[in-house]
Amino acid sequence: MTMTQKKALIAMSGGVDSSVAAFLTIKAGYECSGVTLKLFDNDELSLPAEKTCCSADDVEDARSVCRRLGIPHHVYNFKDSFRDSVIARFIGAYETGGTPNPCIDCNRFIKFERLLRRADELGFDKVVTGHYARVEYDNNSGRWLLKKGADPSKDQSYVLYSLTQRQLSRTLFPLGEMSKDEARSLAEELGLINAKKRDSQDICFVPDGDYAAFIEKFTGNSYPHGDFVDENGRVLGEHKGIIRYTIGQRKGLGLALPHPMYVKEKDLENNRVILCENEGLFSREVIAHDINLISVERLDSPLRVRARVRYNQSEQPATAVRLGDDTLSVTFDEPQRAICRGQAVVLYDGDTVVGGGTIA
Repeated sequence: MTMTQKKALIAMSGGVDSSVAAFLTIKAGYECSGVTLKLFDNDELSLPAEKTCCSADDVEDARSVCRRLGIPHHVYNFKDSFRDSVIARFIGAYETGGTPNPCIDCNRFIKFERLLRRADELGFDKVVTGHYARVEYDNNSGRWLLKKGADPSKDQSYVLYSLTQRQLSRTLFPLGEMSKDEARSLAEELGLINAKKRDSQDICFVPDGDYAAFIEKFTGNSYPHGDFVDENGRVLGEHKGIIRYTIGQRKGLGLALPHPMYVKEKDLENNRVILCENEGLFSREVIAHDINLISVERLDSPLRVRARVRYNQSEQPATAVRLGDDTLSVTFDEPQRAICRGQAVVLYDGDTVVGGGTIA
């Protein structure tokens, strides 16, 4: 190793994306080490091992790839941090009527905070992940920029909007210019054991998608039944616990209604779930807090942007206004459907992430 060779710590889940990211980082001349994060025990959460990202098979797949690439592999135990910063926030959001995005919290508090602190302790220059996004430095503004991945079908910039200038300056996204097909093809060429491994789906610690059952089991709490009501307060039936419903939901209400109705809001004080017809789900203004700005240091005047209020939504034209130190108003040109408290509103200028915040 030369004295000037940079060192990179690769977050390796056992999947194909992080494995290809490791190869590309080595190819770029970094001295690399792979690390798999132990975020929870499957047994503790009563999860089937084959459906989660923290299984023994995933660790072994990551270790196998590191052996093939000729780099060290380590496992870091971040279970306590994950429980406090991701699982607890996930549960708290549902209990207070929100709909969380734990992938954002995992990136914010674990991959690009706790892991970066560990990289600092061990003398690594960069943290590397297999996200489909790009980081660039803008000489004109003197700021690090977060940009969409080149493959629009895989772009993950939405779940990375909380990255700070310091974190972006220390992060590499080697897959930012690639498509998923290109990444898989490269993995096959390299003979990596996970080249054809399926992508993980849903939330890693709730692989069956039954959030309410997970919350009840994890907390030991039961959530009381209450009334479904329409916007005039007329009782339509009984709900099975307020944590079981999200804004915009139609299926699974268990009601025989003369026309489709959807969850509009949750009245925590009276333990009621309020239903409406489809047109009642639309609104133009979003208020967000816990703001992080990336491409600009501050918003001193209204800014025209394109914005999205959920991961799989295309950006919509809007105007963003800073209301206070940590409050942002985003007004869309056209009403948006089923905006959920607890999700993120992320602002874009073309391919560049302006910033974002948590919908309040």
